[in-house]
Amino acid sequence: MPNSHFHKIVKAIAQLTYYLSHDFLGGPKHLKFAHVINFQKGLTGLWVLGLMVYFQNYSIQSWIYLALHGSYGVCWLIKDLAFPDQNWQKKVTYGGALLAITFVLGPYWLFSFILISPTLLPDITGASLPWLAVAIATHTIGLSVMMAADAQKYFVLETKKELITNGMFKHIRHPNYLGEIMIYGSYAVIVWHWLPWVILFSIWTLIFGVNIVMKEQSMARYDKWKEYKTRSGLLLPKFF
Repeated sequence: MPNSHFHKIVKAIAQLTYYLSHDFLGGPKHLKFAHVINFQKGLTGLWVLGLMVYFQNYSIQSWIYLALHGSYGVCWLIKDLAFPDQNWQKKVTYGGALLAITFVLGPYWLFSFILISPTLLPDITGASLPWLAVAIATHTIGLSVMMAADAQKYFVLETKKELITNGMFKHIRHPNYLGEIMIYGSYAVIVWHWLPWVILFSIWTLIFGVNIVMKEQSMARYDKWKEYKTRSGLLLPKFF
């Protein structure tokens, strides 16, 4: 497929996604998109704990899932307080907020439901201890990468709009997305079922992938872009 056609398709998906999450059904815009995201992130710990109490499931996997996903929600709120993402400050319609919660943010809550509830998949017990260790390590590193990258981006762009090519962005062009992938990938590891991976790959392709392509198109306007793109990797450093 010619490159121009590919970018047209990506742009169309981005426009559709923006309409569905920001303008769906029209009407007044009283909510910032950040409020919608913070609502879901901030309540995740209570959601997981509620599932554990309701289904009387206090397995090691459940407690670890609660600790990781719950603390991530708190870290997200801290991040939004200290260095908020400007992309999330736009106001959205109530229809857009509902769609975002239902089809983008809500599916993340299915992970813990699959793990803790015997209703949907009664044979799910979660990952073994070695894989739990992998999940904890991946989550810790991913959270550090995401927070550091978002902080650097916020404080650099606050003073000057420029292409960031040092620090967290020196070898990787999208370290914040890498961190998010590591974080949510760790949750899928804990659940140890194929369904969370289907959800993740759908979101990574239609949301993360589209956003990355659009961001790269935007960064291409800078003079240093070609050299920076040559020596850096999309999500992982270039080793050769």
